[in-house]
Amino acid sequence: MSAEDDIKLIIEQEKALVFAEFDEAIAFRIGTAMREAALAGGYGIAIDVRTWERPLFYAAMAGTTGDNPNWIRRKVNTVQRLMKSSYRVVLEKSWDGDVFPPRRGLDNMDFVLAGGAFPIRVRGAGMIGAITASGLHERDDHGVVVEALCAHLGLDNKALTLPPL
Repeated sequence: MSAEDDIKLIIEQEKALVFAEFDEAIAFRIGTAMREAALAGGYGIAIDVRTWERPLFYAAMAGTTGDNPNWIRRKVNTVQRLMKSSYRVVLEKSWDGDVFPPRRGLDNMDFVLAGGAFPIRVRGAGMIGAITASGLHERDDHGVVVEALCAHLGLDNKALTLPPL
């Protein structure tokens, strides 16, 4: 699959993975499901579910470090500013390098080109937050979030999953 194909599928994910409603209980269920998947898979990830105003769920699995919360913060900032999943931002970039160029006005201390943060969209309200995984390869971080969202929303994960590289 090409980067263009991946981008098209991520856009489909972003269109399909929309909530009818979102609250603290939903955030906890999704975060808990991601934690259970991490335990089952032996993933050393940190998990964050938040609205723009406040964190609603956080877990750090064995193997994470003090760097993971900073990666999460920067991934979430990227989603909030650019209004798309952070992995889509990575795939869509048109410049060389692994940081935002100065002309973008996105300080690399606060924004990051790394997958794993996905927008929380609520029908009728728009984008209200992000669900983030940090600790695996960026494509896998993205996949962990999408899998949990598909399960919660009752959607076919196979149809919305990026293929392995």
